[in-house]
Amino acid sequence: MGEIIHDTAVGHLIRFVTRGKYLQYAEEKDPSLWKQYMSEEKTVRMARHGHPGQISHEAPPPSSEDSSRTRGGSDGQEINKPTGQPIDPENGRDVNVVDWFDEHDPENPMNWSTAKKVFVTFEICFLTWSVYIGSAIYSAGTETIVKDFGVSQVKATLGLTYVCNLLQVWPYRAYFSNNRLFVAGYGIGPMLWAPMSEIPMIGRNPVYIGTLFVFVVFQVPTALATNFATLLCFRFLTGFIGSPVLATGGASIGDMFAPNKRAYGIGIWGIAAVCGPVLGPLVGGFAAQHKGWSWTIWELMWLSGFCLIVLIFFLPETSSANILYRRARRLRKLTGINNLKSEAEIEGEQMTPKDVALIAIVRPITLNFQEPMVFLLNLYIALIYGLLYIWFESFPIVFTGIYKFNLSEEGLAFVGILVGAIIVIPPFFYYLYRYVEPKFNDRGELKPELRLPPAMVGGFFIPICLFWFGWSSRPSVHWIMPIIGSSFFAIGTFLLFNSVLNYLGDAYPDYAASVLAGNDFMRSSFGAGFPLFATAMYNNEGVGWASSILGFLAIVFIPIPFVLYRYGEKLRKGSKHARKDF
Repeated sequence: MGEIIHDTAVGHLIRFVTRGKYLQYAEEKDPSLWKQYMSEEKTVRMARHGHPGQISHEAPPPSSEDSSRTRGGSDGQEINKPTGQPIDPENGRDVNVVDWFDEHDPENPMNWSTAKKVFVTFEICFLTWSVYIGSAIYSAGTETIVKDFGVSQVKATLGLTYVCNLLQVWPYRAYFSNNRLFVAGYGIGPMLWAPMSEIPMIGRNPVYIGTLFVFVVFQVPTALATNFATLLCFRFLTGFIGSPVLATGGASIGDMFAPNKRAYGIGIWGIAAVCGPVLGPLVGGFAAQHKGWSWTIWELMWLSGFCLIVLIFFLPETSSANILYRRARRLRKLTGINNLKSEAEIEGEQMTPKDVALIAIVRPITLNFQEPMVFLLNLYIALIYGLLYIWFESFPIVFTGIYKFNLSEEGLAFVGILVGAIIVIPPFFYYLYRYVEPKFNDRGELKPELRLPPAMVGGFFIPICLFWFGWSSRPSVHWIMPIIGSSFFAIGTFLLFNSVLNYLGDAYPDYAASVLAGNDFMRSSFGAGFPLFATAMYNNEGVGWASSILGFLAIVFIPIPFVLYRYGEKLRKGSKHARKDF
């Protein structure tokens, strides 16, 4: 149990209250271990070049305040005491670089036991599901939303209408309008929160737990909203505040798993994301029928509140940069040697508040629009996400309007998507094990382009789904047929998302959270914006042709992974940010 809570929020609280008496780290029990934690190779590089060899910016000028700088040799040249390395007078710095003591250091998330990695992955999935379910959990309560606030106010406020001539489908106007605001918050939030988690002094946990706490608290004014403007405002804010895991969750999994195993974790995490909007109508349906829409928000608060408690007690920090930063800080306090610093800290101490702001806000945008590979793949994923939310607009028309489902039954129509996502996992994992893992080199590396074949296959399932669903949705065809057709969308999305997210993680390992934040921004923007023209399309074309238009649009983008598979390596070599040394 100590291993689990040692580096969690509650573990840090226990250490603070007891002043480090309990849950001590190894170096606190034996301060002499600091020499084992010092990387001699990187310390020598600091003395020679002013950087440990992995930092791209120019070396800063030598510091005259480093405590362990001494003078030695006949010419009075300064040397680094632990290594005896002379310090270059122009570029060198006397800094002892703190690192993992060896490749088996148990504090390195890559070296955690399989059981611990699986448990932490479960926590990330639970967090993702607990937040993502908020986009759909109150959909069954939209009738009471319309009754309490009035549909005309939705139209006046957002200028949105929903296509349907049937009275019982009208309430879904409020649902999709609110849902767009929630999704818009999802897209904007990671642009701030995800890059912030890359800052060594912050790490992932403060971002996860801090934002989730506010997310839980904000459910109270949402549920107690007395007018529709308040409801819309807090729906957007909760989407914005609760969004970081939707981008950073993949980076957290990448912190723990080697590249040849990371795709398995990303795959399970992807299923958790699917479960949110799919199970939302089911989870909220019973409460909405008996207590109204506000009780679905209370359910969301209880669920996310329980998740918050679990994370506070059991979620350890996964960011290696943050773990090493805190190790170096402890060693300085224990030994009094002030030039013990982690590699990320050395880089970070050169950053001004302006630099931090640029990393947090500008980097995701610049990477998204200046890197052709990032832009093309994010555009493709954004398109799929946009198509998904346009397509979702047809579910009330099809299952409530055509097949006369009630609210609870209409929620069950989404289960086909979940089934498709589950069905695709075994063959995908077999493909990874049989064909992808053997292609990793001796250093555990794989050319990013080899991640793309599943995306080439997955791209074809999206139009198949849309054509199948559109033309089987008619009274003369059994309702199970469009539900079966909907499963193909999940198969295609799963293959596309997993291939793209792993490709981006391999190609941009140093900027993973920022790249994924840009991905989340684009897909959420499309998801929030595309349904704006769904009304006219479904009204004028009908379900069959409207879905076919979406299918044809999906076909246009199918070549993107094929193009990157062929030319991706050339593009990477011309990039300033992508990794090239495969």
